[in-house]
Amino acid sequence: MQKSDILFEDNHLIIINKKPGELVQGDKTGDKPLLDKVKEYIKENENKPGNVYLGLIHRLDRPTSGIVIFAKTSKALTRMNEKFKNREIDKTYWAITTPLPEDTPTENTLTHYLKKNEKRNLVTAFPKPTQGAKKAILHYKLIQKLDNYQVFEIELETGRSHQIRVQMSKIGAPIKGDLKYGSPRSNKDGGIHLHARKVVFKHPVTQHKVEVMAKPPSEVLWDLTND
Repeated sequence: MQKSDILFEDNHLIIINKKPGELVQGDKTGDKPLLDKVKEYIKENENKPGNVYLGLIHRLDRPTSGIVIFAKTSKALTRMNEKFKNREIDKTYWAITTPLPEDTPTENTLTHYLKKNEKRNLVTAFPKPTQGAKKAILHYKLIQKLDNYQVFEIELETGRSHQIRVQMSKIGAPIKGDLKYGSPRSNKDGGIHLHARKVVFKHPVTQHKVEVMAKPPSEVLWDLTND
């Protein structure tokens, strides 16, 4: 992990700009996760003996890039978990998708009921309440048109597994590179064009406002929206 990947750090939190294809937490692949990389950074940077405490507050899908928040203390972890549970953290994403079908609004709120097949790691979106499905709400708006794609800003009300990916696919705008949810082809790096762009919340200890933005990966399409 490079120091430039760190977006925010104090005694309680560390916020990282995750690369597409990077694991947040270890899985059966055995690939080194971001969690371990951040622990190594803290151990070396702060000269900590023994094990380093690092709490995982939330996750991003492996092919997704952008903001991941970790807690450096158990107090921060507990309080941040409560903030996520109570929807006290504003999360904004950018997504590059195929163009919306004609007559589809360029700004709208989507409500679906999502059910995950754990064996296939695949989520299905239903228009009405369905047994075993969880309500999912997001707000999207078109912010830029590219030659063959569109860029959307998306705000989540709920944080369901694969939520943005499956909901945007459901309205006919699958995310670029996301074969699982309808993109016609994959991206070279194995990632998808979904980026956790911004978070805003009150610091769990100091109560100061924290607002963090993450640059998208350095790639041709993203560069058109980079700042």
